[in-house]
Amino acid sequence: MRTLPVGEHALLVELDSAEATEAFHAELLRRRADGALPPVREIVPAARTVLLDGVAEPGRLAAGIRGWAVGPVRARVEPAVEVPVRYDGPDLPDVASLWGVRPDEVAGIHAAAEYRVAFCGFAPGFGYLTGLPDRYDVPRRATPRTAVPPGSVALAGPYTGVYPRSSPGGWQLIGTTDVVLWDTGREPAALLSPGTRVRFVPEGLR
Repeated sequence: MRTLPVGEHALLVELDSAEATEAFHAELLRRRADGALPPVREIVPAARTVLLDGVAEPGRLAAGIRGWAVGPVRARVEPAVEVPVRYDGPDLPDVASLWGVRPDEVAGIHAAAEYRVAFCGFAPGFGYLTGLPDRYDVPRRATPRTAVPPGSVALAGPYTGVYPRSSPGGWQLIGTTDVVLWDTGREPAALLSPGTRVRFVPEGLR
């Protein structure tokens, strides 16, 4: 773990792995909920970092953090967000080939995992979800698409994501959903936030 000051009132914490980052983020949320964390305006996780913004004494907080014993991520108690999926993506055959299975088996493998939003980014409402075993990591497409339809369920590296709106993208598309990921008329606007549990449910099995 490495701590770096960012301006006068923010602290960037660098971790050694995605798993360590998720666990550290979960520990921050737990301590804040328990009243054991000094006031922090915003906690922003990423793949290998967590930014703590709005900190009165970043140096003092950094010294305290370095002494923490951070355990593994604990499962959150609230129900998982269910995302119904039509496994009809154009990259389904390619993903099946990479996994060494038939195309009709991809849905069962993907839907069997329980996911957690590790962090958000790229576009409003886009969550980077972890949960698939390492052996199912897939590379990005060699040639990105200029436009990926909204609601596309996609894979890249260790992550699953759902495109909240049409945008360019190089992830492998395995399905589609009608769930709205970002709605400014909703509070909160984002359906998914870091730490949220997610289950993908093949349509017809709900």
